[in-house]
Amino acid sequence: MGLIKIVVMVSTNIENALNKQIRIEAESSQIYLSMACWAESKGFEGVAEFMFAQADEEREHMLRLLKYLTERGGKAIISELSKPSTDYNSPKQMFEEVFEHEIFVSNSINELVSLTFEEKDFATHNFLQWYVAEQIEEESTARTILDKINLIGDDRSGFYLFDKDVRSMIAKPSAQ
Repeated sequence: MGLIKIVVMVSTNIENALNKQIRIEAESSQIYLSMACWAESKGFEGVAEFMFAQADEEREHMLRLLKYLTERGGKAIISELSKPSTDYNSPKQMFEEVFEHEIFVSNSINELVSLTFEEKDFATHNFLQWYVAEQIEEESTARTILDKINLIGDDRSGFYLFDKDVRSMIAKPSAQ
């Protein structure tokens, strides 16, 4: 007796949108990696460690999407990535860009969730709820760091403690 394999495929629209999000998550990883390199070259070891951890986390987000798409019978596309910035004027500018980028990612996730309603793809909708919650956390972390930078102001000596503080904010691996 042979096994019957039923493959539930995602729609073309969902497949394309998930591939777009895969690229966004991969580019996010590259952005954080570039920021880590900048921070390390400027002596911000704690910030660099934080950014390296964020780069790894974003890559995990990409892989999670990729695996989900293939499990649902879709075809994951690994596309060329945009080159991230490599230089920043200050940690403040860098974290402002982090915050803006996380808002961009949140908006992209929200558009994807909206599409799942249009397509009546409730399995993908359910899968994406983890990303919705994750983005709330990502935005909150970036906002907290910016608040700390604003408290420091122009006090350059405050950045020594800030650097140590950011290291303590490295996200622990989440239960998936």
